[in-house]
Amino acid sequence: MSVVASPTSISHLPSAAASAALPVDILRFNTCGSVDDGKSTLIGRLLYDSKSLMEDQLEALERSADITGGGQINLANITDGLRAEREQGITIDVAYRYFATPRRKFIIADTPGHVQYTRNMVTGASSANLSIVLVDARTGVIEQSRRHTAIASLLRIPHLVVAVNKMDLVGWSEARFLEIRAQFEEFLPRLDIKDVKFIPLSALTGDNVVDASPHTPWYVGPTLLGHLETVHIASDWNLTGFRLPVQWVNRPNNPTDPKLHDFRGFSGQIAGGIVRTGQKVTALPAGLSTTVKEIWTYDGPVQEAFCPQSVTLVLEHDIDISRGNMLIGADHLPGASSDLIADVCWMHPRPLQRGRKYFLKHTSQTVQVAVTEITHRLEMATLDPESEPAELAMNDIGQIRLRAARPLVFDGYATNRLTGSFILIEQGTNATVAAGMLQPPREIVKPEGGDYAI
Repeated sequence: MSVVASPTSISHLPSAAASAALPVDILRFNTCGSVDDGKSTLIGRLLYDSKSLMEDQLEALERSADITGGGQINLANITDGLRAEREQGITIDVAYRYFATPRRKFIIADTPGHVQYTRNMVTGASSANLSIVLVDARTGVIEQSRRHTAIASLLRIPHLVVAVNKMDLVGWSEARFLEIRAQFEEFLPRLDIKDVKFIPLSALTGDNVVDASPHTPWYVGPTLLGHLETVHIASDWNLTGFRLPVQWVNRPNNPTDPKLHDFRGFSGQIAGGIVRTGQKVTALPAGLSTTVKEIWTYDGPVQEAFCPQSVTLVLEHDIDISRGNMLIGADHLPGASSDLIADVCWMHPRPLQRGRKYFLKHTSQTVQVAVTEITHRLEMATLDPESEPAELAMNDIGQIRLRAARPLVFDGYATNRLTGSFILIEQGTNATVAAGMLQPPREIVKPEGGDYAI
């Protein structure tokens, strides 16, 4: 849940802090690929060479016997913190790390390469702007390479980097690099990824990671960090069609402050578009329309806000709105339906079968659903769909149809990743069993409540 400030805390925010709290350019990216392709080592190299590690972190690595026989720090252990990960030399859980350069801030998700941890890879990549698929230069493209690239496409990650790692073990061969690029280009046209960059590197030695390598005079592109610092992400957010799923009705009711005594705002994270004071908005499912009177953020009142900011809106009229409702703009209307078609990644040992009932968590609301059909399962070896399978097993990716207890207001995932995504929750255990991406709705919302009348 997003944290949204009430005017109580805003009124005491120092002006210096308010001026410093400006929007920050943050790139979220994940690393993926097969086992032992060097994902954790690559992240460690990024942090190490960009001088983003604290002295106590380096000392902790040395104290925990992370020095290899060659006298080098085992950079993979910067992210592989579990005992089982260090013993086996693999990544099991998703590890998040943060670092910054003068150009940009970064949030990294180190995701597992094992097939049995595909669900963890989906979790780590779900909010990424960019995905790095590592490929061992010796083995080339394998099934896991195709699997993770297909998942990046399914999750609509806008930018993809194919990092051909361990180039030092193939003599920095340009022919081998071009061969691997050709293997990717054979199946990339079948996927919906528009921005793809190929970079030859060695995570262990640091070539082409932060600094350019003298071993690849035939490569004229940027280093990995150089690309991460300059890739254009400003247009990745959906800025058309205002959406605000209401998370909380903000009622400070402070009797000592006249401004806050009767304050009533609607808080949440903007899931799409731009909102301005004086703009007409409609509350769904009621369908009543009014205008925006005030927009509050943690830094104080503003005249406009945009996705993905967290805000509190004060409306001109007191409309009955509660958690789970959605405020929308007058243009680019969403859809509404009880019959849902979705791509899902199944995450639970108990398989998904037709007729099962679950709770579906969508934006800020939860509704009961039943699985009416399993349309197909994606065969990762070929990327071909298997029609009408009996079930979806753990880590399977497929398409299903759901029947909801009440209509959902949503956009297709390809249009809006925030209002087009959901999770399924098992009844009784409250375990998260699947992550899903909604297909575009068949019917567009047509508000029937009209403008609010006093």
